[in-house]
Amino acid sequence: MQKYVIKERAFYCKRKVFNRLELLLTVLYFYRMKMVKQLLNFYINSSIHVGLAVYAFGYITLIEYNLAYNESVLYFLFYGTITGYNFVKYFGLAKFHHRRLAKWLRVIQVFSLVSFVMMCYYMIQLPLQVLYGIAGFGIVTFFYAIPFMPKAIFIDQHHNLRSISGLKVYIIAFVWAGVTVGLPLLAAKVTIDTDVVLLGVQRFCFVIALMLPFEIRDLKFDSLRLSTIPQKIGVKQTKTIGIVLAILIVFLDFFKNTTTITGMLALQATIVMYALLLVFARVKQNKYYSSFWVEGIPIVWLLLLIYLL
Repeated sequence: MQKYVIKERAFYCKRKVFNRLELLLTVLYFYRMKMVKQLLNFYINSSIHVGLAVYAFGYITLIEYNLAYNESVLYFLFYGTITGYNFVKYFGLAKFHHRRLAKWLRVIQVFSLVSFVMMCYYMIQLPLQVLYGIAGFGIVTFFYAIPFMPKAIFIDQHHNLRSISGLKVYIIAFVWAGVTVGLPLLAAKVTIDTDVVLLGVQRFCFVIALMLPFEIRDLKFDSLRLSTIPQKIGVKQTKTIGIVLAILIVFLDFFKNTTTITGMLALQATIVMYALLLVFARVKQNKYYSSFWVEGIPIVWLLLLIYLL
């Protein structure tokens, strides 16, 4: 009888220890997942992900023209994108709510300041002709966020380029295409020819295509006066436009002298991935669907190119 009691107590103690250990592991798991989620949110909200996407586009341009890796240009694109995007996204919040900024926004402000310093460091290493190009695109980015024109032109009280009806997606595509095609080629002193123009058109179309899942996601938030593409023609037709743009991007590749077999394979694989993400894009989509997966397509394209080379 005594042996039975001792065994029962031992079993009870072991079970108690096991339950506590299980609870501890559960707490650690959820804490770890919370930390991972916080890091992922910071990675996206601080524009690191979009910075890597622009970096990838710039690197792809260098690979396509068989040019040497240009650290100054590519790192300028990375840090400049972080600085520009955070300026556009958080300028209003910092301006009107600076006394009660959330902790995460203060961290992003500090990170943006560091990125701005790094951007300046790499910018002073660039040749004069590239600086002229940076100045032009910088002015467009500045007026994209800052009020500067009469009320009659705009659809809301912000009075910036971003607020002009139907213009937002084309401004973003123009700037992305310009800095990721123009700046690397200017730095390498590549002459503007038909291939450069075709690459610029390709990149412009690609960025517009990448914006469409975002436009679909924001359909429930955007003012009707913004006249976004899904607002004008609906979600189904927006997806059709995305597929047409994807086909056009691949089609244009056949007319470029700089096109290689590996380059075409990487592009076509990337386009297939984009098409799948576009087809399954919804107005009510996962938080990371567009901001992580769609935004990450240029990064995947670059990795495919590097792997196939």
